[in-house]
Amino acid sequence: MRANSLALRLFVSASAWAVVILFITGIVLSSLYRHAVERAFDRRLGVYLRTIVADLAAPEESGDKFPQSLGEPLFELPLSGWYWQVTRLDPGKHDVRSSRSLWDGGLPHLADYGVAAGTDGSREGYVNGPEDQRLRLVERNIDLGDEGHYLVAVAGDAAEINDETRSFDQALALTFVILAVVLLFTTMFQVRFGLAPLKRITDSLAAIRAGRAERLAGQFPEEIAPLARETNALIESNKEIVERARTHVGNLAHALKTPLSVMVNEASARQPDPFAVKVLEQAEIMRDQVTRHLERARLAAHTTVLGSLTEVEPVVTALARTMEKLHHDRGIAVEVHADREARFRGERPDLEEMIGNLVDNACKWAVAQVAIEVAREQSAPAGEAGLVRITVDDDGRGLSPAEREQAGKRGRRLDETKPGSGLGLSIVTELAELYGGELKLGAAPLGGLRAELLLPAG
Repeated sequence: MRANSLALRLFVSASAWAVVILFITGIVLSSLYRHAVERAFDRRLGVYLRTIVADLAAPEESGDKFPQSLGEPLFELPLSGWYWQVTRLDPGKHDVRSSRSLWDGGLPHLADYGVAAGTDGSREGYVNGPEDQRLRLVERNIDLGDEGHYLVAVAGDAAEINDETRSFDQALALTFVILAVVLLFTTMFQVRFGLAPLKRITDSLAAIRAGRAERLAGQFPEEIAPLARETNALIESNKEIVERARTHVGNLAHALKTPLSVMVNEASARQPDPFAVKVLEQAEIMRDQVTRHLERARLAAHTTVLGSLTEVEPVVTALARTMEKLHHDRGIAVEVHADREARFRGERPDLEEMIGNLVDNACKWAVAQVAIEVAREQSAPAGEAGLVRITVDDDGRGLSPAEREQAGKRGRRLDETKPGSGLGLSIVTELAELYGGELKLGAAPLGGLRAELLLPAG
């Protein structure tokens, strides 16, 4: 998942929502569990409170209506955190009895904390007891009529509630962390599975561009099936447009070549008439311009076709053998070092024309040796096509920097003693630019000229 990718956006958004939902759910569950623990704790305190109330309501036997013990050892252990306290509220008969655990202390009244009484007159809440213990307190007003009016309070150590809630929170947190990890991996799988058809389209388009396929094949989900159909239709339309362009270029070439040939023949027959010489000169210029622009149109049509892919090594090897035969009388040796995996994204005739011009030019100027090297660029920026580098060196006299600038201009010949029209390097330059490549001229290690051709790789 790369930055700014659709997969990363889906994964981050889904994961963020999952984490937020789990966090909120954890808080709600923890709160509900704490309330449940408090209710259970209050019911336990309520049992003790009802026991004390029953003792208060029992007939007098010893004259003392205050309970002495509830049968719970914690109420006998000093400062155990478990206390009971009975306060008589009758005017003039104020009396307070409490459990031994309370020692010489006392329990506060919840009414003083602003806790409202329930429908049965009871109150529940948290208070600070002896030694600043945090207590859960339940109290109730008991009116026994002539036998007295009492406030009965029972308190328990709130640490039990906190400990049980903390244990539950730890188990809940561990469970939710594991669940979150599982959800993250599940989300990642869903994103990758859901976007797999888009990856297939990407790979198919790369195969079409590399020449391994002609159209998007296979079944696609309903949501992206229209995209695949429209892409295939666009590819077919592109091919049809290119074919029509080639047909028009061919028709135009035939339409112009015949009249130009007639003009050249008629002018040649009337030489040395100055008018005929001028017509012949201009006709040659017209034929050169027509040939040039028709060639550019043909090449532009080639470069718009998807899927053209040419192996470089066979082309270079064949041209090297051909040039050695053509320059056999001068003893020119052509040495080739080519990467067998190098491929050019373009038409084979165009590659042959570019390399052929470079090798032919090198052989014309070489003394005894021409070296050709073909290599693929190892590092290409992400998202960009790679390059194939074709280097042609000779051991001739070479060119100065000023001469190198002039060499690529159409029709410019640096040495009239050498055969040719001066169009070779300019044709290579124009062809390379049409394919998005370039031609560089420099000094060769052999001592002559180095021509370095960079073209898009397949």
